Amino acid sequence: MLLPADQRRLLGAFLRRHRESLAPQAAGLPMTPPGHSPRRRRTPGLRREEVAQLCGISTTWYTWLEQGRDIALSAEALARLAEALRLTPAERAYLFELARRRDPAPPMAGSAPASPPPELVAALRASAAPAYLLDRLWHARGWNGAAGRLFSPWLGSGETCLLRYVFLDPTARDFICDWENRAQRLLAEFRADTAHDPEDTGMRTLVGDLLRSSTPFARFWNNHAVLAREGGERMFSHPEDGLLRYEQVTLLPAAQPGYKLVMLLPAGT
Repeated sequence: MLLPADQRRLLGAFLRRHRESLAPQAAGLPMTPPGHSPRRRRTPGLRREEVAQLCGISTTWYTWLEQGRDIALSAEALARLAEALRLTPAERAYLFELARRRDPAPPMAGSAPASPPPELVAALRASAAPAYLLDRLWHARGWNGAAGRLFSPWLGSGETCLLRYVFLDPTARDFICDWENRAQRLLAEFRADTAHDPEDTGMRTLVGDLLRSSTPFARFWNNHAVLAREGGERMFSHPEDGLLRYEQVTLLPAAQPGYKLVMLLPAGT
């Protein structure tokens, strides 16, 4: 994919700025490379040849990249640049956005922390509407009192994984109105949500278990449907409160991409 000239200039300026702001010691290099006098280091931060050395690329290629020339960019080379320049997750994401490449090692990979972030737990408690927190494999990692009551058939069952509850717990078909349609859409949303890392061990284990345990899951999964987690109307047949209607809103915390904050607003608000 060829980048427009203005995009290449932005990319080159971004790399140069981070190269010049990174001290050699922070990059694991000595302040004075062999053959250089301390007085001869006039370039702030790293030299271009030092970045190229850290990345295993040619100095010429890296120089052309900073100059905004029209050269080929691979995701792997960009990943090595991000690591060499010690980019933060946000900076790394911006680098790949500028280059219009897909990061081969997205930040969401890996397991979630043992405890959900306290600021997200606080957000749950601050909501009067039913709200719960899902991790990257759609386990409920926290919920407020209103969600505990609304989703008592699920959250009270001891099964934290939303997919496992929907497809393996027989009460789900009574609790979730229009179960067939909702289950298909839920699985299409999960497929879209986890497509960034198809080799993720946790995801593959979960899907494998459900393929073996649930015929509807296997049928829906093999349809290969993909949907964004859009929200919209949700209806539940609650064992105590009867028929309930809500509008679902799903929020993605910018600083915690492995989580989703799901809120159920009374329908019509």
